[in-house]
Amino acid sequence: MTQIAFIGGGNMATSIIGGLLKQGDTHPDLIHVSDPSEEQRERLRTEFGVQCHADNDTAIAKADVVIVAVKPQVMKTVLEPLRATLSQQQPLIVSIAAGINMASLARWSGCEAIVRCMPNTPSLLSLGATGLFASDHVSLDQRNMADAMMRAVGIAVWVQSEAEIDAVTALSGSGPAYYFLLMESMIKAAQNMGLSEKTATQLTLQTALGAGQMAASADVGPAELRRRVTSPGGTTEQAIRQFEQADFTNIVATAMNAAQQRAAELSQQLAD
Repeated sequence: MTQIAFIGGGNMATSIIGGLLKQGDTHPDLIHVSDPSEEQRERLRTEFGVQCHADNDTAIAKADVVIVAVKPQVMKTVLEPLRATLSQQQPLIVSIAAGINMASLARWSGCEAIVRCMPNTPSLLSLGATGLFASDHVSLDQRNMADAMMRAVGIAVWVQSEAEIDAVTALSGSGPAYYFLLMESMIKAAQNMGLSEKTATQLTLQTALGAGQMAASADVGPAELRRRVTSPGGTTEQAIRQFEQADFTNIVATAMNAAQQRAAELSQQLAD
């Protein structure tokens, strides 16, 4: 049976653990988590019944899969002390950190089979969108394991090159913040029109939820859905015209390109 170790027991690790256990294919005894916070370990132990440890070495001792769920800035510090154990065991390494490339992960861990993942925060609600890329050393079984873990918290999409992970970071990784910004702006505009903050917030959030569900279930793309609700000479057309005059499409592209470039810069800065 597959032994899974999580290095780091924060929000993203918690969501993946919860998703795996909800699927019912993984027993809590097969999941080991290391985290420096005693409070966090106790919470995971109480909520999920998984095996929790204060040190990373104990957590990975028998692991077939090691999910490294720590901040990019400490990835090297976390992996290098484990290199002797990892290089001997050669588990599948799954990194969910932005900006840490395959070459660095392999050098620090001593492992060959590596999958880079870019999940996003809606994974906490099992509504995540994750992009994945596997090294050439990842077997079909290992690829399927990584796929199943990410699908436990949403959808999983494999990309064809490691460079595309930076694009995934700019799109779905950072994407929730773009929608939050739009919601924030709509709420403020509605308040300036006279609506209360509560009313503006309720209507904005439900509109976002409904639009997202419509787009996800429709048999046509967002562009066609927009056309269908934009009546000639109507109120929506006037609003869309203002977006277009402000070059909204280019604003989005510029923002995403900046995020992609920053992801690439982080990869170089943290590569050592």
